[in-house]
Amino acid sequence: MSKDKDTFEHPTQAPSGHPHGKSGHPGAHPGGHPHGKGGHPAQHPEGHPGGHPGGQTNSDGTPELRLIAWEITRSCNLACKHCRAEAHEEPYPDEFDTDEAKALIDDFAKAGNPIIIFTGGEPMLRKDWPQLVEYATAKGLRCVMSPNGTLITPETAATMKEVGVQRVSISIDGPDAASHDEFRGVKGAFDASMRGIEYLKQAGMEFQINTTVTRGNLGMFKDIFKLCEGLGAAAWHIFLLVPTGRGANLGAEVITAEDYEDVLNWFYDFQKTTDMQLKATCAPHYHRILRQRAKEDGIPVTYENFGLDAVSRGCLGGVGFCFVSHTGQVQPCGYLVLDCGNVRETPFPEIWKNSKIFGQFRNQDEFDGKCGVCEYHKVCAGCRARAFTMDHNHMASEPLCSYVPVKMRNKEKK
Repeated sequence: MSKDKDTFEHPTQAPSGHPHGKSGHPGAHPGGHPHGKGGHPAQHPEGHPGGHPGGQTNSDGTPELRLIAWEITRSCNLACKHCRAEAHEEPYPDEFDTDEAKALIDDFAKAGNPIIIFTGGEPMLRKDWPQLVEYATAKGLRCVMSPNGTLITPETAATMKEVGVQRVSISIDGPDAASHDEFRGVKGAFDASMRGIEYLKQAGMEFQINTTVTRGNLGMFKDIFKLCEGLGAAAWHIFLLVPTGRGANLGAEVITAEDYEDVLNWFYDFQKTTDMQLKATCAPHYHRILRQRAKEDGIPVTYENFGLDAVSRGCLGGVGFCFVSHTGQVQPCGYLVLDCGNVRETPFPEIWKNSKIFGQFRNQDEFDGKCGVCEYHKVCAGCRARAFTMDHNHMASEPLCSYVPVKMRNKEKK
């Protein structure tokens, strides 16, 4: 799964398991942020508006669907450490044919005006991806794509531009071939992705870089950022690892709650040093940290000051975002494999409106532990995938959050 769902897609991150899909989600966020971030509606690389923390709703009372990570194929040419997908280049059974896929795009449009992240697996292994992007673009939907970059050629980069792909996200998890290839599981992956990025630039395609945060690359972050800057990336999105799929075997690479807090505080400070759009994804408590730090700095948390980070929330699963698998299963995100319905059995708009699991995520009273009483819930909500993976309860407290809510502190004092 790339850094999808990402939607940082999502996501997407590694083929087929990222909250947003493969390489992360492509978004846009130009200018205006005092930290250099800025204002284009993009909660994710896709330019996703993200949704107000208080919740924007449709006329029927359901939250507005803003972003879909669509796994158009699970096939992939890589076997990344943090992904559930295998290196398998042939189509998987039960993938949608072209007509079915176009009908699903019609249903996406009936559910709102979502940005679609075309992800995987490796979405470029699906031969009709240009037709699907062109069809969705004709429907007025913003389309972004999250390939791993290794299969991009001058011709396919030009095709992306022609059919309406708005941004491409590429996952780079180290500043050089040795560090990146070790994580991606294929020698030469770094050089192939660099070539793909060069072809995107030649075609005039906007791109962003997504990086998964692990113990192994924490010390390389400034070098990775310099690489992004030198390449001319529109954005750099960091993804906090969710230990699912092969990622479940990366226990030693998962940072602690204290490391998490340090990384996100570093990220807040680092954003002040660059005009590049930066985004922390699968890191819902960054929205708490941003507000705590902004209060200390005397900076109002407004759209003008912090772009979409000020008007979005951390975990969007089931609230403004969802993931659709290659077989039509709808999930809160690519990392959280909970069956919320299948579009082959129930129309997608009905699943978005009526899913029991989505209903839980839309109601703070349904949350257990400190996430249920936290004063930052509406802007954070914790990572539901980490809660499920690490505590076997998708409504449990975020396991990698060290913050103690005011209500719990007051209760302890009594």
